[in-house]
Amino acid sequence: MTIEDVLKQLFPLGHDVSFSEALVAGTGRTEEGDVAVIGTRDRAEIGIDLAFRMADEVLRVVRAHPGRPILLPVDTAGQKMSRRDETLCLNAYIAHLAKCLGVARRSGHRIIGLVYAEAVSAGFLSTCLLADACYALPGAQVRVMNLSAMARVTKIPLERLESLSNTSAVFAPGVANYVAMGAVRDIWNGDLAEHLLAALREQGDPQTDRRRVDGEARGGRLLARSVAERARFDAA
Repeated sequence: MTIEDVLKQLFPLGHDVSFSEALVAGTGRTEEGDVAVIGTRDRAEIGIDLAFRMADEVLRVVRAHPGRPILLPVDTAGQKMSRRDETLCLNAYIAHLAKCLGVARRSGHRIIGLVYAEAVSAGFLSTCLLADACYALPGAQVRVMNLSAMARVTKIPLERLESLSNTSAVFAPGVANYVAMGAVRDIWNGDLAEHLLAALREQGDPQTDRRRVDGEARGGRLLARSVAERARFDAA
């Protein structure tokens, strides 16, 4: 599904979202009021320029529209692997984007992530995974590190990782596994506008991270919550 189709279905009341190369930015209208839209399209690689422009959009919304919800529709192939971007400290730009989203959250903006096509590596980690809640469309692809790369980094044989991926969501790519782990809250089937309204109306403390609890309940991450609780309270 293209970003144009997604926006049309999300905002039947209309929107003024525009495109500037890979950047998607603007405002959508809903029954719950206006929603700021900041995202990416066309399997965008997030380099220093795009990360900086997205961060600027986040801060613009915080300054100009206090409390306005922010929707992050994402289609990204991950961070931009170029000498220029790495030399100019791409990691710092991505961290800056993450910090700006943190500022928005602490300033009262509800942040909703939506993977509508593909979300890979740092492109996912620095956007949708930092939202109050992350959702995905059917057929979306989510992965942080493929098994071959994981084998190189961890020195665990690829065959062993492939075997583990058959029984553990932690080792397997795909949006269903990220739902099982709690990283993706749900898959939006059907009426996207109604799903968005439900996400905007959801009650609860946005500062509370429920992913560990969801992951345990869904069988995707069985120890994350209990280990985190032990680390927190044993230290106290």
